[in-house]
Amino acid sequence: MPYLKSISLHTTVNRSLAYILNPDKTEDLLYTNAVNCLPNARDADLMMKTVYEHFSSHKFDEPLPKQGKGRVKAIHYIQSFDPKDNIAPELAHKIARTFARKAFGDNCQVVITTHNDKAHVHNHIIINTYGIDGRKFNANKKTLDELKEISDRVCLAFGIQPFDKSKAKRKTVEYNEWQIERRGTSWKEKIRLEIDGLILKVKNVDELLAELEMLGYTVKRGKYISVKAPDQQRAVRLKTLGEDYTVESLASRILWRDVGAGIKNPYEKSALRDKYSETIDGIQAVNANHPTLKQLGAMLTVINRDNLRSIGEVEGKMRQLEYKVENAWQELNALTAELDNLKDLAEQAEEYFSLLDKAERAPAEELRLKMYKPILERNNITIRSDYEYLKSVIDDTQKKAASLKENFERCRQLYELYSEIAKTYYEISKGDYISRLVEEELKLRAKPHRSL
Repeated sequence: MPYLKSISLHTTVNRSLAYILNPDKTEDLLYTNAVNCLPNARDADLMMKTVYEHFSSHKFDEPLPKQGKGRVKAIHYIQSFDPKDNIAPELAHKIARTFARKAFGDNCQVVITTHNDKAHVHNHIIINTYGIDGRKFNANKKTLDELKEISDRVCLAFGIQPFDKSKAKRKTVEYNEWQIERRGTSWKEKIRLEIDGLILKVKNVDELLAELEMLGYTVKRGKYISVKAPDQQRAVRLKTLGEDYTVESLASRILWRDVGAGIKNPYEKSALRDKYSETIDGIQAVNANHPTLKQLGAMLTVINRDNLRSIGEVEGKMRQLEYKVENAWQELNALTAELDNLKDLAEQAEEYFSLLDKAERAPAEELRLKMYKPILERNNITIRSDYEYLKSVIDDTQKKAASLKENFERCRQLYELYSEIAKTYYEISKGDYISRLVEEELKLRAKPHRSL
């Protein structure tokens, strides 16, 4: 259940902005966003100050009075999620952005961040008490209750239940599903076939789920991922579709899909290759069409391609790749945050020079000029040519980010390939790998088939 609380900021708004925009808490500023200001503490504070002082006629940095709390300059909302909900930071950030728009509209000045440095993911939202249209936001029990209601509705729209409506479990099969099962095309089989087709073209499980949603399926993410077809009455968890459809199995099937089938035998001695070849020969002797053969053959292709001679060599390469992946991830996050900031700055500059060229300006436009000018000057943008140079910097940064992302994906995929090889090696080294596969197949064959 999401929980929402508010804190009225009477002074030092800049410190609160700096806290919620801490790179260590936001995956190097990956999960940050802002409306009508820039998502960095220094610029956001200055832009909020400009708007507040314009409409309130009071100083944004005025000290607290000797008695009382003083005027509220900004409101800090914290939206927390139960660890049991297993909310991903990406989803939490989408919820925060949607909540801010629904709650405060497009004329607010708000900074939105998602922190994932603790056991529970939580959102921080700091809003200026004055919007750029002069509207004042008040923090009191009534408004907080209203905002909690909006928060619950937004979470519900993203598939997060604000409360458990019923713990009763239905044990009966829906009539529609029973009818379809009689025809030999159950909902589960329909979903399996859809997934099998999508695996041929997606890059990861997240993309697979996104493709299902584009086809009209309802996907609920969380600790257990469930899928529901457009006309289906009840959602089904992926793991109930069979062993090949668990999240881990789907990731593995996608991972090994594109590995070539041509197996070459290098001259170098390789105990790792011998172990895999021996296992493949043993399975073929039992069942030449066993589905495990294709995956083992793909692993052997990688072993030969990269001349991997021992499990120790594989694990050594994994440690090197893990280091590269972590560094590339941190660098990519930092560059992505920098790129977002540059784009936001470019949008401000574009609107600033557009307004500057107008012969007559409305009061709201004059306020925007007043708000943008100090920010652009602080970033050395005073004339239009500075803006053009900023756009060229953005282009160069985008190219660098694309190259870095490609390198990150390459290292990450290779690490996953080696990790799967190592995991399988220890399984086949137990000595009963083939016999277990045979036993599983015999059990599968012994299962009674439902007549249609």
